[in-house]
Amino acid sequence: MDVPRPAFKCFDDDGRLKRSGTVWTASAHIITAVIGSGVLSLAWAIGQLGWIAGPAVMFLFSFVTYYSSTLLSDCYRTGDPVSGKRNYTYMDAVRSILGGFRFKICGLIQYLNLFGITIGYTIAASISMMAIKRSNCFHESGGKNPCHMSSNPYMIMFGVTEILLSQIKDFDQIWWLSIVATIMSFTYSAIGLALGIIQVAANGVVKGSLTGISIGAVTQTQKIWRTFQALGDIAFAYSYSAVLIEIQDTVRSPPAESKTMKNATRISITVTTTFYLLCGCMGYAAFGDAAPGNLLTGFGFYNPFWLLDVANVAIVVHLVGAYQVFAQPIFAFIEKSVAERYPDNDFFTKEFEIKIPGLKSPYRANVFRIVYRCGFVVSTTVISMLMPFFNDVVGILGALGFWPLTVYFPVEMYIKQRKVEKWSTRWVCLQMLSVACLVISVVAGVGSIAGVMLDLKVYKPFKSTY
Repeated sequence: MDVPRPAFKCFDDDGRLKRSGTVWTASAHIITAVIGSGVLSLAWAIGQLGWIAGPAVMFLFSFVTYYSSTLLSDCYRTGDPVSGKRNYTYMDAVRSILGGFRFKICGLIQYLNLFGITIGYTIAASISMMAIKRSNCFHESGGKNPCHMSSNPYMIMFGVTEILLSQIKDFDQIWWLSIVATIMSFTYSAIGLALGIIQVAANGVVKGSLTGISIGAVTQTQKIWRTFQALGDIAFAYSYSAVLIEIQDTVRSPPAESKTMKNATRISITVTTTFYLLCGCMGYAAFGDAAPGNLLTGFGFYNPFWLLDVANVAIVVHLVGAYQVFAQPIFAFIEKSVAERYPDNDFFTKEFEIKIPGLKSPYRANVFRIVYRCGFVVSTTVISMLMPFFNDVVGILGALGFWPLTVYFPVEMYIKQRKVEKWSTRWVCLQMLSVACLVISVVAGVGSIAGVMLDLKVYKPFKSTY
């Protein structure tokens, strides 16, 4: 009888090694997942909305994200919240609770969102690389040279790097990747905040207005579209629901994982909202109506140029790894699906060994994997070159992911999991929340697409310079 006890102590109820995560490790994971390149567009977003609506909208999104996250935390286990079957991913939860058609729709939206994020990251990384070159050029010329250049060579450089990294199987699982990403994201966010505070102090006045960018600086139509687009930019900054269940799967029990996760969500949303408000508001206070679309690369800061370079290098390093984190799940899904469909086709399943100097074991390659992954990176690079508009793309991504992934599926899973009676007060309130967020997503999407259309009128693909 003594033999099984250590095994029981070492393993959880699903046979996996005992989870050791706490409310603090879960909070750290959420903060790491939330704070990223989305912070760069917040000053511009608040600039469109103004000092009243800007912070109010940010609080609204933080509340909706927090509330829907608490609903989602109750869906980690199917059935009983303490002893029910565990769901290891967001998709697992949708499949086990909702199943069927909605599971397929969720998968389509999630993979489209991941594809879009890789495009957004390609644009952001190339703009940061270009900003390093421009800030050094501007410094060397004493501010006399406008330093116009094309972003295309930098996108190609980023694309070539990603082609090489994409051939490393399970690159997103490398243990130190998240540590580097955390350090880099906090580095450039903190520098952006610090430079905003310095700029406000140098100006001696807080810029901006109560209602945002004024008619005159932009047309009335542009003001409407930009206001809608700002909603998408803020929504993108809070898009982390898709990884919440994975984070919950690292938490130990007792207490129940859902209880720990709700506390972790409360802590992390408070921290990130405070940080976002500081970054967004300080950027707007520093530049007013001229707040750049990308706080660090909109060329709002020329000095200290070396600090700008550090921040932009941090962005590039972060996005090089982050691209793979979002692309690898798509690779895995497509390659698994193809292998299951054509199990006897060597093109899809056969691996061959390539000896690489300096590596002990040979690299195992597959023809389809090489061709498909290269094609994927080339497609994201070409799309980025055709429409290199960071703000617009971020707005579209925020609109695409916010309602379905952050609100609709968590609400529907919670209703079914908790057996909420149809037309009861709670059911009606949850549906009203879902419909309101759908309207916000549609409006944000329309505004962002309109922004792309307006930008394409003056942008010439492969020719325009900045």
